[in-house]
Formats: sequence, structure tokens, C-alpha cells
Amino acid sequence: MIMKNFLLPLCLLLGAGAQAQKKEGTVVYERTMQVRRPANMDPELAARIPAARTDNFELLYANNRSLWRTLPKADGGNGDITMQGAGGNVGVFRMGGGNDETFYNFEKGERVEKRELFDNEFIVADSVRRLSWKITGESKTILGHNAQKAVAQRIGTRMAVSLEGGEMKRMPVADTSAIVAWFTTEIPTPVGPAEFQGQLPGLVLEVDVNNGRTVYKAVEISQKVSAGQIREPKGKRYTQAQYEAERDRLMDELRKNMPAGSQIRIQG
Repeated sequence: MIMKNFLLPLCLLLGAGAQAQKKEGTVVYERTMQVRRPANMDPELAARIPAARTDNFELLYANNRSLWRTLPKADGGNGDITMQGAGGNVGVFRMGGGNDETFYNFEKGERVEKRELFDNEFIVADSVRRLSWKITGESKTILGHNAQKAVAQRIGTRMAVSLEGGEMKRMPVADTSAIVAWFTTEIPTPVGPAEFQGQLPGLVLEVDVNNGRTVYKAVEISQKVSAGQIREPKGKRYTQAQYEAERDRLMDELRKNMPAGSQIRIQG
């Protein structure tokens, strides 16, 4: 009887420990994006731009918090933009993204992003934006985990870039995205790639946006995590609206400083 009374709390303790382990870990994702080229882009310039771009990211999660960050590219590319005129390359501008981070606090329903744009750093605070998901009942195995399919639609705007008369112009256009996500309740924590966090009752392993336009796939999962690295970025905070206004101002400066006949070449 004494042995039974001892074994029961021990089993409960071990079970609780195993469950806690499932709620912390590290995931490496691969993102593949189809590159959009402006319709009026010079054919020679368009031919230099790859049809797709692949990047790797790391997700750390523990204690109802997570950190999403970019992993270094194997080829050293950084997504810079080079303007090229008749006299050769005339300038390199860092679009950013190489050191971007996004911190999520699920208890507060808050996300804080560190964004780099043209060598400027911005700390952008916002709430976690949840989509309306429908779980379809379909399932498949991903990295040894049973994953369920969920679908959602995101209605918003995006910035379209065009080249007109040698000038780069940005304008908002309506953008409706069809999203397919695969998540597993075997790892019962609401984390996932990029902005797909705080959304579903389990780790999101794959996301497909607009039929392959952007695809995230988990390629490695570990229960090990450096929880001390899951920290909120510090610095002057901007709202999303303030950041967009500052971004547009910097883009206007870039456009005004482009020499006549300049072209834009995307590196990395």
C-alpha cells in the first residue's frame, strides 16, 4: 500500500515533467518565397533575379514566450539592394531582415519586433493578431508528429513596388491571402513560424500562403532551448503606424537620391 501511494505521485510528477518539456524547445524552419517582379521591369534586370528565395529561421520557445529570428545564409547573402547606373554600381542599401527578431509574450497577447531597414533599427510593438481558423479533419505525419490541417483567410494590404521612368514607386494594394497550416497537439504550445503564433492549439509545423507563394516548413525539432535568449528587444518603441511612416520616408529619400537611369539589383 505504501509503495502504491509512492508510485502514484511519482508517475504524476514524471508525467508533468514530460508535458513541461513539450512546451519548450527549438525549431528550425525553411522558408521559400516566390519573388515578385514588377510587370514593367527591364527584362535583362528581371533575368538576374531568381524566381524563388530560400531562407532559414529559428524559433525558440519556453514559459509562454517565444523568439523568432533569422539564421545566417550559407552563401553570405543579405538581401541588400544595389543601384546601378551607367557608370557602374553607385550604391548599396541594406533592406534589412538579416538580424530581425520577433518576441512573443502569449500571456500579454503582445509581440515586439526588432526590424532593420537601411541600417536603421526599429522596435515595433503590436498585439498578437489572431486569424479565424477552421480545422478540416485532415492529417499527415511531419517529422514523426501527427499534424492536423487548418485553413484561414487573411485580408489586408501589401506594398507593391514598381519602376516608372527610372523611379521606384511604392503603393498599397489589396491583398487577400489563403493560408493552410499544419499543426500538432503532440507539442501543445501555440507557437509557429513568423506571424503564425498564438493561433492554434499546438506547434505549427508547416504553413502555405497563397498556394506556394510563401511556404514555411519545419526541418528540425529539439526539446533543448536556451531560455535565456528569449528576451524582448530593447530600444525606442514604435507603433506599426509610426514604423510605416518612417519606412515610407526612408524609401522616399532613396528614390530621390537615385541617379537618372539607375537600376535596382537585389542581392542574396
